[in-house]
Amino acid sequence: MKDKVQSMELHEQDAKYHELDNKASIIYKFVMTYSDYIKAIRDYGTGEEINMVEVHTLTMIEENPGITAAKLSLEWNRTKGATSQILKKLEQRGFILRKKENGNAKNLNLYATEKGEALSKAHKLYDIKELMWADKTLHESFSSEEIKAFYNVMQRYTEMMLSPRSE
Repeated sequence: MKDKVQSMELHEQDAKYHELDNKASIIYKFVMTYSDYIKAIRDYGTGEEINMVEVHTLTMIEENPGITAAKLSLEWNRTKGATSQILKKLEQRGFILRKKENGNAKNLNLYATEKGEALSKAHKLYDIKELMWADKTLHESFSSEEIKAFYNVMQRYTEMMLSPRSE
């Protein structure tokens, strides 16, 4: 009798796992596909090839002149080291400048160069077109309420992943 109960519990556990895993697989596939998408090198219209992470970092700097690397790290939820690598690439390519302000050598303020501003502006136009296309395409299959709910769920899911888990 005990073996039969354990067998049934294992069967129920297995069924529950597969039910939840099917849902999680949708998220995993999206995350992996989007990860590849943001790492892809593209031309945003200036002839410069750059990936999405780098160009969004540049745009954050362009829109927030004088921002620090520490603030960028917090905004993007990245380590200071990861942020530093991106900033180094942007600086080497002539998109940003680092400036010491008020004699403070520890915190460098970040500014977009003319070249960086041009790329940031081109990136914004590129994103407007892409996001309008995505919105139009989603509206072919879903209502505005469903799309809004999707973004609300994504926002809450992100918050859940960033906050400590309580059991």
